[in-house]
Amino acid sequence: MDIRIGIANSPREISFESSQTSSEVEKVVADALDGNATFLKLNDDKGKLYIVPVASLSYVEVGSEESRRIGFVA
Repeated sequence: MDIRIGIANSPREISFESSQTSSEVEKVVADALDGNATFLKLNDDKGKLYIVPVASLSYVEVGSEESRRIGFVA
């Protein structure tokens, strides 16, 4: 699952791949925004933990769950 997080007042975004499903990521983001949490926490495939302040969150883009194709497509 590809995840991209936009940060307010920053030209760069955080981009990583996670083993979580799109519904799991959506629940974590919704709980952080609705529960008055100060941080959003997500893990990537390699075990890294990403902690983003909710106040500076611009957007969270959740990509597709399908695997990438390698090689040429005819």
